[in-house]
Amino acid sequence: MSASLNGPPAVIVTGAAGFIGARLAARLIGEGERVIAVDAPRHFEARPEIAAIYRDGPPTEILDVEKLPGRLERSASGEISGVIHLGACTDTTEFDEILLDQVNTAYTRHLWELAARLGIPLLYASSAAVYGDGSRGYDDKTPPEAFTPLNPYGNSKLLFDIWAAGEGQKRRPPAWTGFRFFNVYGFGEAHKEKMASVFYQAFVQIMESGEMRLFRSHKEGVADGHQSRDFIFVEDVVDVLCHAWQKGLPDGIYNLGTGKARTFLDLAHAAFAAMGREPRIDFIDTPPEIRARYQYFTEARMDKLLGSGYTGPFTPLEEGARRYWERLKESLTAPGE
Repeated sequence: MSASLNGPPAVIVTGAAGFIGARLAARLIGEGERVIAVDAPRHFEARPEIAAIYRDGPPTEILDVEKLPGRLERSASGEISGVIHLGACTDTTEFDEILLDQVNTAYTRHLWELAARLGIPLLYASSAAVYGDGSRGYDDKTPPEAFTPLNPYGNSKLLFDIWAAGEGQKRRPPAWTGFRFFNVYGFGEAHKEKMASVFYQAFVQIMESGEMRLFRSHKEGVADGHQSRDFIFVEDVVDVLCHAWQKGLPDGIYNLGTGKARTFLDLAHAAFAAMGREPRIDFIDTPPEIRARYQYFTEARMDKLLGSGYTGPFTPLEEGARRYWERLKESLTAPGE
């Protein structure tokens, strides 16, 4: 790893020591792109599997996230080819609204303004959390002001979507796209701990106890385990991001799911099948403190992305489970991931 490099224009990837950012950076580096990997130094140090992406590959510049704005302000014309901003506080249980505004909303706004000044594209991560309880649907063509998130994290993402589609248009990057990630799962997320996907939690629980715990339904008409989410495999997310970066999409905000909701029972059975075990499922009460904010159904409307030139397939849940477990099973018996 290098502190600075000279060469062709580089794409900046923030959150490069994170779950999706590390997978994307690895793909871009493997395809010959010059990448500046941006994150908090402690994250690279604490996640050896992710640090190995940069240590064992071509020389890659590593940059402290706090130094990125200054670096962009000092960048010469043609030095940076664009910014893919995936870094954020993604803890849905974080209730410090000032922190979330600083880290998620204001920081992204600053990068937008710098990208506009430099005349470079900006791709950024939004979240399906902006849709709240889903009563207004999950359509990325609906004006963002229509939605009410269920938690401050979702609100911090929504506030930027509103700003980008409104005030930000007065001075915008030459190309921009936002992506509302639905329930992303796959190898490389262990460091997220309680925020890791239900798939990761399932594999760990089954490995440790032979069974998986699921929340009971507390909603009339929804059976236990039939709460549903739009689960998307991380490699599919990377495929879409690479397409957007390399081939472009019309400016705007896009859903990034599969367009097909699956139940938690489906997920549980896929996890057991991937591990070659018979299902053993224990239903537990949903904690009272989160019941009011619990989503019983999410499903991305994908018309906008699919109508904008993206034709890639999405990995079926069962296949994603199998591929995930094949990579994860060795790390569960050793420190780190």
